[in-house]
Amino acid sequence: MKRLQLLGLAIVALCVTAGAHAEGDKAHGRELVYTCAGCHGVDGYQNVYPSYNVPHIAGQNEQYIINALHAYKNGERKHPTMTAQAESLSDKEIADVAAYLSSLAK
Repeated sequence: MKRLQLLGLAIVALCVTAGAHAEGDKAHGRELVYTCAGCHGVDGYQNVYPSYNVPHIAGQNEQYIINALHAYKNGERKHPTMTAQAESLSDKEIADVAAYLSSLAK
């Protein structure tokens, strides 16, 4: 019986670990970033508003993008436009956006 319990715990741990590192869908992320490109200049690192300090996000670390979007979504980071954008995304969509943006060359 003890072996069965240990096996069950090991399976749960593997499932949790696998879910935590699930990769986003880059193709879907590419469809979602159209609203990002205007300010963040994803294509060719060109910013539409050069006088406004907006970071380039193409090629950014995937986990950083996920963390940042979640922080905007839950109010840890404050910016009206970014909060609205992040709130409109599900956790899966955030992972998809991060997967796509991190795949772009810097």
